[in-house]
Amino acid sequence: MSDEPQPSSPGRQFTIPVADRVRRLPPYLFARINKMMYEKRRAGDDVIDLGMGNPSDPPEPLVIEKLAEAARDPKNHGYSQALGLASLRREVASKYFKHYGVRVDPESEAIVCLGSKDGFSHMCLALMGPGDTAIVPAPSYPAHVYAVALAAGNEILLDVTDPEKYLSNVAFTCEHLYPKPKLLLVNFPHNPSATTIEPEFFVDVVKLAKKNGLLVISDFAYADVAFDGYKPPSFLATPGAKDLGVEFSTMSKGYNMAGWRVGFCVGNSEMVRALSTIKTYYDYGMFTPIQIAAIMALRHTDAAVERQAEIYEKRRNVLCDGLERLGWPITRPRATMFVWAKMPEEWAAKMSSFDFAMKLLEEGDVAVSPGGGFGPAGEGYLRMSLVENEERLRQAVRQIGRCCGRA
Repeated sequence: MSDEPQPSSPGRQFTIPVADRVRRLPPYLFARINKMMYEKRRAGDDVIDLGMGNPSDPPEPLVIEKLAEAARDPKNHGYSQALGLASLRREVASKYFKHYGVRVDPESEAIVCLGSKDGFSHMCLALMGPGDTAIVPAPSYPAHVYAVALAAGNEILLDVTDPEKYLSNVAFTCEHLYPKPKLLLVNFPHNPSATTIEPEFFVDVVKLAKKNGLLVISDFAYADVAFDGYKPPSFLATPGAKDLGVEFSTMSKGYNMAGWRVGFCVGNSEMVRALSTIKTYYDYGMFTPIQIAAIMALRHTDAAVERQAEIYEKRRNVLCDGLERLGWPITRPRATMFVWAKMPEEWAAKMSSFDFAMKLLEEGDVAVSPGGGFGPAGEGYLRMSLVENEERLRQAVRQIGRCCGRA
């Protein structure tokens, strides 16, 4: 037989040698729900989407106008700065001082990211490698787990719904694991469970981190969406926090700029510098007109951000009131744009959260996120987003009631 390469036969399948880091990723559990929702909408069904936390309200008009104005300037269409415009970083520092009393050096302690999810993922690449371990809250926002895996690290998932127990479990893990974990992720207000904490919690986090040599990343994505007078505390407002950690925030939620992909990392200068090194290799920064518009949003729309939180609070009340009337055991969240709803016992006893979510979609035309999609700790729950208006939420409750026999 000739040693010459043989031509491939028609239809022959080749196995692509995908990297181990990709093979480690589990199947995307929401794909089937998203596919069915798409098919139902194509068929003309009016599906109420409470699945994804994708804001449906627009940014403030002055922000959009500034974007358009900046986009008309020919000078703004070249490569931008990977670290973000200096004036935008100054506005971020100003917000941290105004809202949390935290002094931030915009030159060395702040960086602009293409959304906080992107920033967190790149930070994992900057800090972690094979053999490194991160402690991640459970139930888990998927990116918190997958970013660690893509950085070749290992994750330990600890239930976060009882914050004090979470801290105890972190301490136990540090004492009994060798090598010790390198990274601790804190995410409050928490996605998906909407768990919240008081400032004293972060005092204990800093003590624990210093004792065990942990780096800390705080995901503060829902800083601007809180209810009933609750003010989510910033990790960086804790004495000593900047010695060992950073915090990610975003304009996606309170500012209704999710698709704009504007996020920030603030805190420890060495960690920020490590992230900036990764970013200079991976991207050329955010489109300059978006950064200019973001400056206007940070500078002039505090009142609008507060009004948006009030809108979410009213929607929370409508959804929770309706589910309670149906007999669901509901805990009202103090923050985030989600209701973490425990499944009624009669349904939890006979089907998984995924099957129940599929039932609500198939029979009730309401899309929700199954708690099991956020890991085993989320099983028995559904995450329902507050992105629809109040009337649509009332309609969703009616459809859920009919689907479950409690109309």
